[in-house]
This record gives sequence, structure tokens and C-alpha cells, in this order.
Amino acid sequence: MSLDESVLFTSLVIGKLSIPGRIIKTATSETRATSDGFATQQHIDFYLPMAKGGVPLIITGNLYTSFDGKSTPLQMGADDDAKIPALKHLVESMHAHGTQIFAQVNHAGRQVIPSYAGIPAAVSASSVKDLSTGTRPRALTVAEIKLIVQQFADASARCKRAGFDGVQIHAGHGYLVNQFLTPYTNERTDDYGGSFDNRLRFLRDVYRAIRARVGNDYPVIIKLNGSDYLPLRPGLKTPELVRVAVAMEQEGIDAVEVSVGQYESGFPMVRGTFGRSLRNMLSGGVRHLSLWRRIAFNLFWPVMALIFNLLFKHREGFNLHYARQFKQALSIPVICVGGFLNREAMQAAVEQGLCDAVSVGRGFIADPLLYRHLHDRTSGPRCVYCNACVGLIGTQPVDCYHPKVRTEKDAMLAAMEN
Repeated sequence: MSLDESVLFTSLVIGKLSIPGRIIKTATSETRATSDGFATQQHIDFYLPMAKGGVPLIITGNLYTSFDGKSTPLQMGADDDAKIPALKHLVESMHAHGTQIFAQVNHAGRQVIPSYAGIPAAVSASSVKDLSTGTRPRALTVAEIKLIVQQFADASARCKRAGFDGVQIHAGHGYLVNQFLTPYTNERTDDYGGSFDNRLRFLRDVYRAIRARVGNDYPVIIKLNGSDYLPLRPGLKTPELVRVAVAMEQEGIDAVEVSVGQYESGFPMVRGTFGRSLRNMLSGGVRHLSLWRRIAFNLFWPVMALIFNLLFKHREGFNLHYARQFKQALSIPVICVGGFLNREAMQAAVEQGLCDAVSVGRGFIADPLLYRHLHDRTSGPRCVYCNACVGLIGTQPVDCYHPKVRTEKDAMLAAMEN
């Protein structure tokens, strides 16, 4: 197959939208907003080189739909009309270079350290303690659930008004929607818990409310786990999650992005090495844990790094075995995230019918011109999966924090400006 014939650079249709390629920038928390959640020039500075490099579609880091749904400091929000102009400026900056952009909308639920994010308390489907942070949420009332559903719809409508080309509902990674789906975090006995249909109700209500606000022609996609990856706990496994995706396709969802894991899972969603990441966490959210958790983390993070290095070794396309099962059951596009970096691996994933497109996070953080380099078969800075960037979410702007790779990246961007 010649350069121009590569399936990676053919169009992908998502709902009524056509994007001119099958390599997507997946959502990564930017940590670049103002303290009250407004988009900033820093967001544009982060994404602009990717747009100039030709990436067809960017999915933003999660925008909170209500202030109490924040997960980290300096997170972008879509919870107020006043935020639309700044969001519009971000969108227009991407459109100026031919890149389309989706807004990922989300509510953290229990996956938050309230004092770290600056919110009063955590809420969830049920009052099940998060073992990774020690946060015990308060169970939402039915009236509060209905309010959050409306807030998802309001936030999505704001994103449409700001010019975003679509929205992605974050229903994975252990955030609030996932907390309703998963028996482990949903112990409710009312209409939002128990049976599969009841646990699906919150996501279905969110989608229907969004669709009612944005219309039938506006792309609405979801991010789902391929597995909750919760050994010895009643988390969702692939067949049940595929069943969720099938139900949402019947509702009218336009595409599914497949990932893996929750906070309690460890690091299955960012495989690699973890020494730099855990060391960086010492200056971030760890400072807001309980005294005993802080002491334990400070003492044992090197041991944890060794364990995680063994458990979560990097391999390219590590979610493809999940994505394949979604692809077999769905007719809408299936997007797979999971450590992609090389053109050959991406192309094989699509050509073999394991997914319809691949999404990349850390690869674009290390090399914003990754799409161009893949297309032209030229080289650029390469992510080494050290996950230092992950350890600084909430405290530093998202960027590459590996010294050698960062130096290469900065030099490349400087040359690009000259």
C-alpha cells in the first residue's frame, strides 16, 4: 500500500460528520484552565501544533458539567454560559487549521480528593469508598441525579454553541457515569441500581437529554471501558460493556472509544514505567490524602513503581483485544486508545478490523506533529511511556516531562516557528 493509500489517512464518518483520517488525539487532562474553569491561551498553545500538524480530530480533556463534578484543579469547565466565548476561541483556533474538535463532558463522582479539586464533597451512585484516594462519597438522591443529567445536557449545548464539532460522554475510567454502570460502585435499590437496565439508566438519561438539546445531526460519542479491570471486585467485564455499547448504539450514539480501568485498577490505561509518575505525585494530589496514606505513599512509592512496572508493561495497542469485541457487535465506529505510536501498528489495527480508528494521548504530548510525521514517514520526538506527565495532572500543565524527549520537542517547536 502506497503512502497516499494508507487506510489511516482515509475518511471516517461519525454520525453526519466526516473526518479526513483515522488517527485521533484522545482526551488528556490539560491542567491549563483558570482556577474557575475558563479555557485559556495555554489550551490553544497546547493544541495548536497538533492542528498545524494535520491531526483530523482532537478530543479535549474532560470538561466538568457542574462545579461539584470537578476532578482536579485547573480543569476546564462547561458549566456556565460565561465560559462559551473562551471555548469558542479555542475551537476557532483549531478550525483555522482544518482540525475538528470534540468536547469531552464529564462528572468525576467519587474519583476526586475534594480538598485537592476545591469542591465541598464527593458524590456517587452509592456511598462506596474509593480505595485509591480514601474518598467516601455521598449517595446521590434521585432529584440530584436528574439535575446532573440536565447539567450534562446544558454543558453539551454550550459546547455546541461554542462551535465544537461534537461531544464525547466520558462513561469510562471510573468516573460518575461508570460508577452508575458498575455493580461495584452502584449498590442502589431504586430505578438507578440493581439490574443491567437500571444501572444503564443514568447513561441513557444523560444521552437522551444531550440529544434533545443538540439535535439529531450533532455527533455524540462515548468513551467506555473495555474492562473495569477490578480483580476480586464486581467490576464490569468486556461482554457486559459491549452490551452497554450495543444499547447505546440503539439509542443513537455515533461512535465508541474503548479504553480500560478505574483509579482503583492501578495503571492499566497508561502502561509503561511508573517511577517518574509516582515521584511526581508527591507534589500533587498525594499532599491532600489522609496522614496515613501520605506516609505510606512516601515510604512505599518506589516499591509500588516496581510492582506497577511488572503489572502494566507497555505494549502497543494494549486495548485491541477489547476493541475487537466491540467491533464485532457494533456497526458504528469503534475507536481504540492504548499506547499507539508506530504507523505499522496503527495500520494493522484498522486493516485487520480490530477497530475503525486509533486514538493517541501520550504520543501527541511528546510529539505534537505526530500525525504529520506518521503520514510523511518522518521522525520526531518519541514518547518513552515514562508517565511523568500523568503524575503531574492537576499541578502542572500537561506536557512531556521526560528531559531528553522534552528537549527534542521544544527544539522541534522552536524550529517550526522560525
